[in-house]
Amino acid sequence: MYKDNKILVVIPARGGSKGIPRKNIRLLGGKPLIAHTIEMAKASDYVDDVIVTTDDNEIKFIAEKFGAETVKRDGKLAEDSIPLDPVIYDATIQKEKLSDEEYDVVITVQPTSPLLKTKTLDLAIETLLNPNNDNEYHDTIISVVDDRHLSWGYDEENKKYFPLYKERVNRQYLPKAYKETGSIFATKREFVKENSRLGDNIGLIEISKQESIDIDNYEDWWVAERILKKKKILIKADASHEIGTGHIYRGLSIASKLVNHEVIFLLDEGQPLGIEIIKNNNYPYITHHSDEGDLIEKIVEYDPDIIINDILNTNSKYTKTLRDKGFFIVNFEDLGGGVKYAHMVFDALYEHKIPLQNLYSGHKYYILKDEFNYQSFKEIKEDVNKVLLTFGGTDPNNLTEKVLESILESNYKNNIEIILGLGYANKKEIQEKYKDNERIEIYENVKNMSEHMHDADLIFTSAGRTMYEIASLGVPCICLCQNERELSHIFGNVEHGFINLGLGSEVSKEEIRETFENTIEDYPLRCEMNKRMGEVDLKHGFDNIKKLIKQSYEEWKEENKK
Repeated sequence: MYKDNKILVVIPARGGSKGIPRKNIRLLGGKPLIAHTIEMAKASDYVDDVIVTTDDNEIKFIAEKFGAETVKRDGKLAEDSIPLDPVIYDATIQKEKLSDEEYDVVITVQPTSPLLKTKTLDLAIETLLNPNNDNEYHDTIISVVDDRHLSWGYDEENKKYFPLYKERVNRQYLPKAYKETGSIFATKREFVKENSRLGDNIGLIEISKQESIDIDNYEDWWVAERILKKKKILIKADASHEIGTGHIYRGLSIASKLVNHEVIFLLDEGQPLGIEIIKNNNYPYITHHSDEGDLIEKIVEYDPDIIINDILNTNSKYTKTLRDKGFFIVNFEDLGGGVKYAHMVFDALYEHKIPLQNLYSGHKYYILKDEFNYQSFKEIKEDVNKVLLTFGGTDPNNLTEKVLESILESNYKNNIEIILGLGYANKKEIQEKYKDNERIEIYENVKNMSEHMHDADLIFTSAGRTMYEIASLGVPCICLCQNERELSHIFGNVEHGFINLGLGSEVSKEEIRETFENTIEDYPLRCEMNKRMGEVDLKHGFDNIKKLIKQSYEEWKEENKK
């Protein structure tokens, strides 16, 4: 009941559907199609009664199992040519006789609208029973969807097509044109008659494309099935000069592959670099204050199905709080205390000292950016004509310039390419210092990294995620670690085709120069490095992760049902 108005929802469901035989009771998302609408209507605090009008005993049985009352529809009212008006009128009259009372509002909800939400039904009721901006009351509310298009008509008399628009503009600039969805038809009781349910003052509520889906054929069914399987996934990551940009870019790689799900980023408002990157990639995001309380509050407010944390070391309190609140948690590269409370932890970079059942480590869990999947594998040339230097988003130890100076002191006389990350602190200085050297090209904020890497004959980089990208292309590489943590990187070694010089801050320029000269002069060595990189499968990391998460998530959901 809403504002002392008694409200009846009528769901018309006949057995003789043609497009999809027996569609009202076929399983969609694990339960009968009609069950979705029944459960949606019964979840409303405003609705007093839900009835299904049907000519079919099996539909009657299933509807009652899911909590709806049923009334028998006469066979004449179940014929293809019969409109809904007499059907709804008949159902209303039958129900009022059975309950010996009258309703104030009668709402038709179609069983073929399984994606309709309770809050939308409630909105229709509120709109019907509250005055509008002109202080008028509606008699009938109909759900519609914005269906603007450049449309054409046909003149039968002159046999010509003609535009139904004044000028050709992009769709969003056309005047709104509404199409009835059939999902909701709410009307005051006095207008429910045998041949009409329309009152004099009609109001419309615009619903989403998703909720407007009306299952009429197998294509509609397929779309609805996919949407029902859609998950809300929240990715918590940040980027800054201190922590680098790798976490954000892995989040973007994950998001790009989750096209069938709703993905949103949660970003620290005090870390503008991460916000800038997500903005530039046009992904939705929300922000939180730096304190953990606000972070958790924003997660609870969004209410995701799955939380992905890519924030290095999580603490026990944070992860345990989220788990206790009923969220499924997946962490990446986590060496913190929160590991034991996450449902799954994936770490392609580092070995963990304590083996845990929920931990998956190693290169087969590396998520390769899409652009690297489309590049061909490097064919090694005898001469080294281009050397690439790329030390991540921030390069806190300025290994870029240290290596560059070492190369310039060597006997190498060919091209040097430098890629600076968004967070590199010495951009102006290095560009000014080497602007007159024709051998050196400096780039920043590169979008096509795979092309730059593939064009190089030798690459210098740090011992982070970039090594996987390089290995996927087979380009010989010399690594210098940015910090103690990178020293524990399990992938950057000779077995996988890398020369790793250790902690970059402790490696002398002379050692860098000697290693560089030996490598460019040793063609067989570079061929062997290329061969070893080619033996590593880096194309299926996301598939491996997705398979494990899907299995673990389904098991977790099943366990929570008990």
